[in-house]
Amino acid sequence: MSIPNDTAPVAWASQTAGAATATDAIHPPRLSTQDALAQLLAAAFPSCVQPDAVEIVPTQDALNRVLAADIRSALDVPLADISAMDGYAVRAADVVAGRPMRVSQRVPAGHAPSGALQAGTAARVFTGARLPAGADTVVMQEQAHAHGETVAFDAPPPMGEWINRRGSDIRKDAVILPAGTRLTPQALGLAASVGCATLPLARRPRVAIAFTGDELTMPGEPLREGAIYNSSRFTLGGLLAALGCDVTDLGIVPDRLDATRDVLREAALAHDLILTSGGVSVGEADHVRAAVQAEGSLHLWQIAMKPGKPLAFGTVRRPAAAGPSCAGAPHDAAFFIGLPGNPVSSFVTFLLFVRPFILRLAGTRCVEPRALRMRADFTQKKADRRNEFLRARINEAGGLDLFQNQSSAVLTSTVWGDGLIDNPPGHAIQAGETVRFLPFSTLLA
Repeated sequence: MSIPNDTAPVAWASQTAGAATATDAIHPPRLSTQDALAQLLAAAFPSCVQPDAVEIVPTQDALNRVLAADIRSALDVPLADISAMDGYAVRAADVVAGRPMRVSQRVPAGHAPSGALQAGTAARVFTGARLPAGADTVVMQEQAHAHGETVAFDAPPPMGEWINRRGSDIRKDAVILPAGTRLTPQALGLAASVGCATLPLARRPRVAIAFTGDELTMPGEPLREGAIYNSSRFTLGGLLAALGCDVTDLGIVPDRLDATRDVLREAALAHDLILTSGGVSVGEADHVRAAVQAEGSLHLWQIAMKPGKPLAFGTVRRPAAAGPSCAGAPHDAAFFIGLPGNPVSSFVTFLLFVRPFILRLAGTRCVEPRALRMRADFTQKKADRRNEFLRARINEAGGLDLFQNQSSAVLTSTVWGDGLIDNPPGHAIQAGETVRFLPFSTLLA
């Protein structure tokens, strides 16, 4: 699945309670993963386009946040010609193999030269040291022979060797980090290298999360007959935390329409996105779809993918008293994404749909994970009519092994695996063929 970068708005054919037919409810049209994601990303206008959604944050606190404006350098980097090695700064034309030269000055890193380099002399310099005026070459110390206050060299050096020129890394006024950049540790270092003590950041997306199901029990509580532990609360909570979201956990919601509607109304008050797990299928106890239609609009439901077919996307009305919109949502609504209840389905759909949606809300320009072309070291003879996302692991031979049980309830596969094989609809995989692989290392970053 290739993630589109187009952010232009699209016209949705909303599946509202009044418009849906009985046939639609049983056999709704299923979008491809590509088309479904295109609709989500087209809706997610970045918060950084709103002036009141920009925060000025100390650079050391900006990890994984998103820049709301271009960062330009106020200086050249390096600020001057500097030595790339420990050695001796010379005029290349002055060097004769084996002939001693007087060492006229010593320049450590962080200190200014004592003056211009005198003709016929050398300056002892260290990595990062500023070169004295007149020096045009550095000879590394391994090619030098020092004797007291003199030094001799094995051979005349090439002019310009081992010098990092002024501005060779960054030119003054150059954009070093464009708006929409999600800040990695190395990006923070780059910002600090040009003197940025603070950075303008898009506000953190505010996400409310709820889990539907009378069968759900929290770890540490007695596991009653027919109940299961709520693993998705920990998986999805961790994923949201890794994305830097401001999260409100609304807990477990009973399998009742009125309770589900109450939670949606509460969540819409002050959140950009309402995220639910479970209750979006067609069972008698699945009330999320009906609740969203009653409290807002459902724009998308069911995707031609495995696992994760019953994914829903829409909006929930926000009371007028709640104030202006958050992160680009419609002025009177919060965004809604309903994930399947099975733990693997919710995990996979979060990575493929919720993660890029939240990144786009936060202002990130590039939300596409890096896919690898890798060899399949297994055969899967049965093709599925849906776009499959198969849990797989990289083996010692550099190929991919398949987890044997691809059920959407087997959470073990997500820990065992290194990523997902994006297998097109109707395609049976033969051992030795090249497949598209989405590593967890990029999907979880």
